[in-house]
Amino acid sequence: MKRLLLLPFLILFITLTSCEENDDSNLVSIAVPVTQSKADFRASVKIEEPRSIKESGKIYAWKDYIFINDKNEGVHIIDNTDPFNPTKIKFLKVPRNMDIAIKDEKLYADNGMDLVVFNISDINNISEIARVKDVFPSYHEIAPEGTAYVDFENFDYENEVIVGYLMETRSIEQVQVRFDNFVAANAAEGGGTGTGGSMARFSIKDTYLYVADDSSLSVFDISNPASTNRLSSDYAGWQIETIFNYEDHLYLGSATGMYIYSIEDPAAPQQVSFLQHVLGCDPVVVKDNYAYVTIRGGNMCGQNFNQLDIVDITDKQNPKIASSYEMSNPYGLGIKDDWLFLCDGNEGLKVFDIQNTPNLKQIDHFANINTYDVIPLDEKLLMVGDNTLYQYSYKGNEVNLISSFTLN
Repeated sequence: MKRLLLLPFLILFITLTSCEENDDSNLVSIAVPVTQSKADFRASVKIEEPRSIKESGKIYAWKDYIFINDKNEGVHIIDNTDPFNPTKIKFLKVPRNMDIAIKDEKLYADNGMDLVVFNISDINNISEIARVKDVFPSYHEIAPEGTAYVDFENFDYENEVIVGYLMETRSIEQVQVRFDNFVAANAAEGGGTGTGGSMARFSIKDTYLYVADDSSLSVFDISNPASTNRLSSDYAGWQIETIFNYEDHLYLGSATGMYIYSIEDPAAPQQVSFLQHVLGCDPVVVKDNYAYVTIRGGNMCGQNFNQLDIVDITDKQNPKIASSYEMSNPYGLGIKDDWLFLCDGNEGLKVFDIQNTPNLKQIDHFANINTYDVIPLDEKLLMVGDNTLYQYSYKGNEVNLISSFTLN
């Protein structure tokens, strides 16, 4: 019997609908996985020459280098010694990669279900030095839009990964709805530390790497990078999306709210509290006694609220929303001194004065650009969006564009 993954919204449709054998309305789109062995998938990690980006993702800064994730493809490495003329120098091919973190010339990256460690002491001679296998959920490649079912009949969960799909059209009579198969299908600087954006799932403190996946918080001991090992992986919540480290606490952004964890014992994070908000995708940044949380709707997050929430975390066991500001389509955000930088999607980059938080004052707006995530460094601001790297300088009370670098 064929094993098929049923999209939930079709369950009721199939149950209530009766169709004639040759009725075109009885046809649905089926995605048949294209697979690769785990061995070949792992062996496909390579150091390559620079290439065009497909879809820019998260951004990371270390020394004079900028690392930009190419969603599910790998990492573009950019020499930013001259911010007016950044140069792509290498592409780190890491299939199914979404995040990185760097400490002491070692780069940590997710490679699908594995954590991979690279030595980047010589940026022109990067080498893989360790791999921790099967520590992350083996997320499937997302099926094309319009797919009704994914056919898992010939997919070996233990030894294969999905790298693409072939599309077929079948009648509903050919589809066997098996809830047991549905469950089975889903079970399955000067060295130092770099700086990630607010959309990151990786965070480093001392000799520990914290990784937030969809529902778990994992802790890795990186005191000996070549022997990196996972110390723990505990359930953290539903649809965890981002992680932010600030003063012995981790702040996890999820689709349902913000989790606060104490890492006074860095090897054993302990949940302190949870603040529920409207269903929405959200990253978090923190300064002093306030957390700044963007909530984005209109997608898989399930609603249409788009806003910036200011959360009073003076009492971390009882966080409270102090104020909210309407936004258009917010993504990442970052703080530099008394400025909050917010990527509001197609509305561009917005700059707020936060001296009187929770009362914010918008003081600048860089419109007509598409923004995704931002990193405020000591001397400049890095922002990525729509396959373009933007860099800004701080001059007194002004923020000015230094350069825009197309990644295509």
